[in-house]
Amino acid sequence: MDFLQQLGPVALGSRLRRLSEYLTGEAAGIYADYGLSFQPRWYPVFYLVAHQPGIASNEVAEQIGHTHASVSQIVKELVRHDLLAMTPDAHDQRRRLLALTPHGHEVLPQLRAQTDDVRRSMQALLAENEANLWQALESFEQQLQRQPLRSRVAVARAQRQAAPVRLRDFRPGDQPAFRQLNVDWIARYFQLEPADLKALDHPEEYILEPGGCILLAEVAGQVVGTCALLKMENDSYELAKMAVSPAVQGQNIGYQLGQAAVQRVRELGGRRVYLESNSKLAPALSLYRKLGFQPLAQPLPSPYARADVQMELLLA
Repeated sequence: MDFLQQLGPVALGSRLRRLSEYLTGEAAGIYADYGLSFQPRWYPVFYLVAHQPGIASNEVAEQIGHTHASVSQIVKELVRHDLLAMTPDAHDQRRRLLALTPHGHEVLPQLRAQTDDVRRSMQALLAENEANLWQALESFEQQLQRQPLRSRVAVARAQRQAAPVRLRDFRPGDQPAFRQLNVDWIARYFQLEPADLKALDHPEEYILEPGGCILLAEVAGQVVGTCALLKMENDSYELAKMAVSPAVQGQNIGYQLGQAAVQRVRELGGRRVYLESNSKLAPALSLYRKLGFQPLAQPLPSPYARADVQMELLLA
């Protein structure tokens, strides 16, 4: 018989510590499954900085309940692995403000997908347990022996990837997802510009009310892609703010969104679809050509500094 089981509740701390070590080991394996070179102990610091760029390390320690020394060590490791950057506070040169590096922004979308899969797996695992804590811990460990957390996450991941794609229109409450999907890719390659912030922070005012629309792609109830149509003059619409989560790229979701957007323009009586992009976005440009877009003969003024490609699709 398990010695800790013989000891009973007096060994709760040891048993929890054993369980913690097991979960940490599983977490390392799960990160590897997602192709992430990432340490489990980095997660709370990295994720908090991703949601609150410009935060200081002492504020991180307060919010996650770790010692300042522990957080400082994690920050040094994240900086050394080019995931975080530190800059002096303009008002207090002794303080160092934290933000994600370009490499950190590349890692973030995949980390979010992994986090969602782990969250759903843990919720399902916890729901199987009874109310009594000691009995729940015993049952919890037995269930993990029957099916390790890593394999449970693999099942959740496969279910997510196999789930059908559902396209729908923008609804109240969708603005955070619409914004985050676009911020992720823009910040990865460029800088957010004022025109971005207008559309992403106030989509109803700048896109919907003037006669445009926003389409969203859902997989297993999670918004994983989006694009917008902005009303222009002369029966034209601009295809803009197209973004697909890296976690589901390669599943043809961008093409489905593009097809749906072109069809929506037809339904609205439009005769032309216009878009702006950048020459470094090769996969996006390939997608647009696949949808039938051609380079614009005469460039138009653009509110975006990054827009060095302009294309159009003329509808019959």
